[in-house]
Amino acid sequence: MKILVTGAKGFVGKNLCAQLKNIRDGKARFYGDVTVSEVFEYDLDSSAEDLDRWCSCCDFVFNLAGVNRPKDNSEFMEGNFGFASTLLDTLRKHGNKCPVMLSSSQQASLTGRFGNSEYGRSKKAGEDLFLRYGDETGAKVLVYRFPNLFGKWCRPNYNSAVATFCNAVANDLPYTVNDPTVELELLYIDDLVDEMIGCLKGREHRCEFDGLGVFPTEKGRYCYVPVTHKVTLGRIVDLLHQFEGQRSSLVMPSIPSGSFEKKLYSTFLSYLPQSKTAFDLKMNVDERGSFTELLKTLDCGQFSVNVSKPGITKGQHWHNSKWEFFIVVSGKALIQERKIGSDSVMNFEVSGEKIQAVHMLPGYTHNIINLSDTEPLVTLMWANEQFDLGRPDTYFEPVE
Repeated sequence: MKILVTGAKGFVGKNLCAQLKNIRDGKARFYGDVTVSEVFEYDLDSSAEDLDRWCSCCDFVFNLAGVNRPKDNSEFMEGNFGFASTLLDTLRKHGNKCPVMLSSSQQASLTGRFGNSEYGRSKKAGEDLFLRYGDETGAKVLVYRFPNLFGKWCRPNYNSAVATFCNAVANDLPYTVNDPTVELELLYIDDLVDEMIGCLKGREHRCEFDGLGVFPTEKGRYCYVPVTHKVTLGRIVDLLHQFEGQRSSLVMPSIPSGSFEKKLYSTFLSYLPQSKTAFDLKMNVDERGSFTELLKTLDCGQFSVNVSKPGITKGQHWHNSKWEFFIVVSGKALIQERKIGSDSVMNFEVSGEKIQAVHMLPGYTHNIINLSDTEPLVTLMWANEQFDLGRPDTYFEPVE
């Protein structure tokens, strides 16, 4: 398929075009039967000739072009309705009845706080224009009313509170939250892009709207993205400060699969400056080598890296309830374990040439010995719980 994307350099356009190119280049095969041969990127620096040429041969149009922050309100109608007219007239000129998607906004509902929105009126006019075009030509029309969007590459201090807060917290800039109880409905950019790519194979989600209410129905005139998140401004800012604090605490907040927290953390990271992209870890160094905590989790323990100098033995302790994995990633080692009260010793020779995970069993005293006389031993360690200095559950006892 040849895909035309208008507004290609905007937030949504950049993310959509990047994934369409991944499909085109065979890098995103998980979309299955979706094929893309060309991506036409139309934006302010494109010419009328570009638009004419691309409209003559495209197989699908994503119309993301629009005006969000004009100098004068009259520009809303010109930018959001006027260009839509030009686009559809150009498709008509070439008799191209390919499917066309329109990115609209919740403000087009013209209800509640959006009742007197010039932006909303311009978006509603564009919607009506597209729907009439579909009725008149028989072309498939997909009109989406987006809630607040967030994700990587979104411009801060423009029209996204999430982008503004992410950028401010990541870069230690001032910001203001006037009312932390205000709730936003948020749509993550990757969820939106997945929905739009699904449109290429007729897998869009149809609905009708009643104000801001979404009512799914297969015959609906409008479309929607089924995965959104309702979150208060206060919750967003609290999470961002947790993410910012991870560099010093090493504690990774809970980020379940598909959760808002996971999506927000990914967004936050995309705003980090170079000065925060790398950060020092506290190395505990002695004559035997070093031990460094890498990452702590709220409910899945912590990760550390242990470096042992040649010939050194570390460990020689046991735990009542704590358990661990030792994973040698460089060097050669002997790991020994002995059940408390027993004389029988289990021996495991391991090396970075054949990486294995060895359980440190509860109730077994254990050690790790660097078998090399010249090379350091590097071991990745995972414990099922964070180290608690007040109750370390660690008791010295030699294995042999």
